[in-house]
Amino acid sequence: QVQLVESGGGLVQAGGSLRLSCAASGSILSINAMGWHRQAPGKQRELVAWITSGGSTNYAVSVKGRFTVSRDNAKNTVYLQMNSLKPEDTAIYYCNADIASGAASVTDYWGQGTQVTVSS
Repeated sequence: QVQLVESGGGLVQAGGSLRLSCAASGSILSINAMGWHRQAPGKQRELVAWITSGGSTNYAVSVKGRFTVSRDNAKNTVYLQMNSLKPEDTAIYYCNADIASGAASVTDYWGQGTQVTVSS
């Protein structure tokens, strides 16, 4: 079994920073792309940032220049550094990853989500 566990969410004032972490564990053979999505109340889930196994990154236009995605392959962990946070960044943030495990071919796994709230 494979699990993704997020941490680092919380309440922060506008202009502040938070760092999210997401660690993958279980019978992992390899991890391809890892990334972050978010879902605000009443809105669809949207891609925030993505990083490939080789380190190439992709960002939503709304967060480019403020957020940075990175990963530590030795720890099977992906990070999201969020700076200059705005109230519109308030959402549940979900980690996901394409993982090849001992039980299956490459599968898209999701974490349980972590709440980020930015006050004005």
